[in-house]
Amino acid sequence: MKLKDIPYNNRPWTRIKTEGAKSLNDAELLAVIFGRGNKKDNAIDLSNKLLSNYNLSKLSDTSFTELFSIVNDEVKAYQIMAICELNLRYSKLKSGSYKKTILCAKDVFSMFKDEFLGKKKEYLYVVLLDAKNNVISKQMVSVGTLTSSLIHPREVFNLAIRECANSIIVVHNHPSGDVTPSDADLSIASRLVDCGKLLGICVLDFIVIGADDFWSYAEDKE
Repeated sequence: MKLKDIPYNNRPWTRIKTEGAKSLNDAELLAVIFGRGNKKDNAIDLSNKLLSNYNLSKLSDTSFTELFSIVNDEVKAYQIMAICELNLRYSKLKSGSYKKTILCAKDVFSMFKDEFLGKKKEYLYVVLLDAKNNVISKQMVSVGTLTSSLIHPREVFNLAIRECANSIIVVHNHPSGDVTPSDADLSIASRLVDCGKLLGICVLDFIVIGADDFWSYAEDKE
């Protein structure tokens, strides 16, 4: 069916104007963003085809090549990537994850929870802080496998020394969603704290982030 064959009052562009965006389903919202389809499919059919391959929760982790293979249009693929990034930034603003000062482990969780959504491997970051716990920067140290993270203290503290950080927080995700620390997590956390004492760079925390929760080495020690 061509879009012009859909009754005018039922077209997404009409309904979003008269009934609001909440009245549209996911495919219709995407169709409004696309504006038009490609040579084979109208905007609604194209949106349904895309969502049948990658649901909304997976779109942000879909590469340009994968998107292009479905929509067959560079501009549309870039539109989807831009929408996903805007959504991520909006979520960070709403959750306060752009906060510049770290006061507790929950602040770190807010900073990273969207970053780790849908990740299938462990990603390890170090958050560099000044003397007032203001964030200097956050930097990825390593990418692990499905079950383990790759880390060596020299990689973590090299960043801290280079950026003249007063203290650091080490953060990584558990793709399984379970935040229970492994023996390796406990071992490396303890090792990093000891190394930090020798270097005069305080390791404030070692945090594991899961699907909707986190574990804090510092809070667990309290």
